[in-house]
Amino acid sequence: MERLTIYTHGVCNEDLGPAAIGVYVVDVKEEVVLSLSESIGNGTNDYAEYFAVVRALQEVKKKFGDQTTNMEFELKSSSDLVINNLSAKEQLNNVSLVGHFMEIFNMRVASFPHLQPTLIKPDLNKEATNLAQDNLDV
Repeated sequence: MERLTIYTHGVCNEDLGPAAIGVYVVDVKEEVVLSLSESIGNGTNDYAEYFAVVRALQEVKKKFGDQTTNMEFELKSSSDLVINNLSAKEQLNNVSLVGHFMEIFNMRVASFPHLQPTLIKPDLNKEATNLAQDNLDV
C-alpha cells in the first residue's frame, strides 16, 4: 500500500487577521508529491490550521482520485487542537470550526480511511510553515 506523509500549517497575523496555509506532501522516499501555499483571507490561527487540512485532503484527492482509499496517509501538524480533535482525544468546542471538522470527517470516511493524525513539534514542520508564511508575507 502506497504511503504518503501530509504536513500542514496555518498561520495568521495577530489574533484575527490575514491568514495563509502551507501544505507539503512527501512519499516514503521523502520526494515531494505536492506542495501548496495559499492566502485564505482573514481568520484565526485555529481556522487557518483546520483550513490547511481541508485543502491538503482536497488536493491529494484531486491528484490521486479513487486511489486514496487504498493508500496510507500520515497527517502531521504542530497544531495540538487539530490533531487532538481529529484523533478524538479532545472535544471540538469552537463552533466556528465545526464546518471544517465535518468536511475533514466526511473526506476521511469517503476517501481517506487510512489517515493517521500525528502531532509533531514545530521544528519538524518547517516546509509547511515556510509555505504558509511566504504567502502571508505577500
